[in-house]
Amino acid sequence: MDEMTIQTIRTQPFSDQKPGTSGLRKKTRYFQQPHYLENFVQAIFNTLESPVGATLAVGGDGRYFNREAIQIILKMAVAAGFSEVIVGQYGFLSTPAASCVIRKYRTLGGIVLSASHNPGGPDEDFGVKFNAANGGPAPEGLTEAIYAASRSLEQYRIAEMADVDIDTCGDYRRGETRIRVIDPVEDYLELMRKLFDFEKIANLLQQPDFTFCFDAMHAITGIYAKALFEQALGAPAGTVINGTPLPDFGGGHPDPNLAHAEELVHRMFRADGPVLGAASDGDGDRNMILGREFYVTPSDSVAVIAANATLIPAYRKGLAGVARSMPTSCALDAVANKLGLACYETPTGWKFFGNLLDAGKITICGEESFGTGSDHVREKDGIWAVMCWLNILAERQQSVADIVKAHWAAYGRSYYTRHDYEGLSNEQGAAIMLHLRALAASSEQAIAAVAEAGHAIALASADDFAYTDPVDASVSRQQGVRFLFADGARVVYRLSGTGTVGATLRIYVEKPEPNLARHDEDTQTYLADLIRLAGHLSHLEALSGRTEPTVIT
Repeated sequence: MDEMTIQTIRTQPFSDQKPGTSGLRKKTRYFQQPHYLENFVQAIFNTLESPVGATLAVGGDGRYFNREAIQIILKMAVAAGFSEVIVGQYGFLSTPAASCVIRKYRTLGGIVLSASHNPGGPDEDFGVKFNAANGGPAPEGLTEAIYAASRSLEQYRIAEMADVDIDTCGDYRRGETRIRVIDPVEDYLELMRKLFDFEKIANLLQQPDFTFCFDAMHAITGIYAKALFEQALGAPAGTVINGTPLPDFGGGHPDPNLAHAEELVHRMFRADGPVLGAASDGDGDRNMILGREFYVTPSDSVAVIAANATLIPAYRKGLAGVARSMPTSCALDAVANKLGLACYETPTGWKFFGNLLDAGKITICGEESFGTGSDHVREKDGIWAVMCWLNILAERQQSVADIVKAHWAAYGRSYYTRHDYEGLSNEQGAAIMLHLRALAASSEQAIAAVAEAGHAIALASADDFAYTDPVDASVSRQQGVRFLFADGARVVYRLSGTGTVGATLRIYVEKPEPNLARHDEDTQTYLADLIRLAGHLSHLEALSGRTEPTVIT
């Protein structure tokens, strides 16, 4: 057992350590400031009921500063009195794998180091979040308590000890604390075996006419995808591209969408492209699904998975219910209505699904921001979503496009798009939302604004979305401004909570189309009138100077 001492370091509070939708995210250099990371970690430990004698999980997506941060956290966990810390080898744990580990080993919670789909590197982004004992993101009450603790912090405690060899699996003693370095994939792979029909998926992947490409985007899921798809399921070597996790994600932006997964998109949108394409993000919780020359929106993806869930072994007995975030399209609602399932509409943020999952009210849930999941963990899970599609394809023996088009024929199509305006100033973002809230609060002004734009369909209602949790009755307000039309169309606005610089305005436009003859139209063309209306209602150009979105999905 290594000799060591516990140091108490005097510090000053930082005023900007308020966690957002998924923890505290800043530029990496913020976290590299003296005391910055240590302060936030100590604020977490001070907020927990009893670290002494408890178990903590630690891991991250391998981005720049991940390894150094883990050593700091381990030393502080020893000082805090944790009896055991479980850390992924090399410091690796995807976000869904971290949730799996927390739940399997019944830890007090876990610290996950990630900025999700944001770029990594010395001049890019880093993040720290705490996941609770259920494996899910800390609820708002806990994040508020962490923030309050950070604002009054005067000292932190850290062990003076040798670094732990996180590259080698095994047990290490530091004082009274056992540090377990575990294979980051093993527990997650074991969970996948319990959920899916590996034999049928393996047979599909080994069919000569079935081709599959998974783009790990030089992020954390490379190690999971190679172990699962190529090794456990027998897909050909090379099925996984960009499969080596790199601290800067190879200089790319690890966001699995049509703009950033360029290599995968290039392969898929060819007449001889793979039958199935998929990508995941920096920390492994998001996913994009593609068929040959066919893009599946995340909203359609969760709806298709829910509609076909009984083809998957884990869900053969049916679903307790489903849930989607408010900005996500209503495609999932149509499935729920037809199958007689409860369907919950929550604010954006996976923590809102956690209560519903823990209470047994839902089984499958999803967000339009490329997140899909179920009750197997308490995070969205990119690899799980891809496995769902593989299992469905193995059972139905149809192409991705044919499955989605059959789904539209059965449930109707919801034309849907999201326009992101990144890099606005915080003042511009706030001004736009202030204007929209005022407009939505006055039905007369809202109706007049729609008429002024020349939109032919009547406005049914407008509001600033508020959510009352059906499990604990907590209320979340100002979760996005909605304009709802008589034909079922929607225009929704919200500021993203996942960026680190300035503000990102997201505008969501949706219109249901029951007519099968109109299911093959171009999305942007079909929604053009509503997109113009969205710009008019928001005074976007006048308040920000922007005329075109940064990213369209």
